[in-house]
Amino acid sequence: MNMGKITSKYGLLLAFIALVCTAISGAMYLLTKDKINAVIVSQQRELLLQVIPQSYFDNDLMHNCVEPKTKQVDKICTALLKGKHSAYAIETIAPDGYSGNIRLLFGMTPEGEILGVRVLEHHETPGLGDKIDTRISDWILSFSHKKISADNLNDWAVKKDGGKFDQFAGATITPRAVVNQIKRSALEILNQ
Repeated sequence: MNMGKITSKYGLLLAFIALVCTAISGAMYLLTKDKINAVIVSQQRELLLQVIPQSYFDNDLMHNCVEPKTKQVDKICTALLKGKHSAYAIETIAPDGYSGNIRLLFGMTPEGEILGVRVLEHHETPGLGDKIDTRISDWILSFSHKKISADNLNDWAVKKDGGKFDQFAGATITPRAVVNQIKRSALEILNQ
């Protein structure tokens, strides 16, 4: 058998195997995409309920979101109760975490009361900065029911900086980034 025929034979076999694998991957995607999307929507709803209790809204919070063109806020969802604004779910990014960006979601009333805060994503050091995650520590829960206003801005800092929020031993940068970003984002929304 000549070398050209062998090469062509294996080339066609490889192309056939690639086509079969592509078809299988495509079929798996089509079979699972709706289920994956349903799980994502469920997780998003669960997170929203952690930062804005159901008693604050009677609308479909997930379908009342916009991506404002602001410096501090990436996404804002408006909670309505009997047609009136009752709270906001705000997605923002603290760019100054120890290991990079920290994606945050927090709920806030129009009067500036923080209803809840959750970390969506971070790359902070395990055992130090990762205490912002509810799976590791309840530190992030310390924001709940704190009000931000023009007369208490100095309180919105870590204790090391003269504020009211605890920092972590050996990891002040991470809590400082979270506190400062919540303050900046909340003020941007309140001052609109």
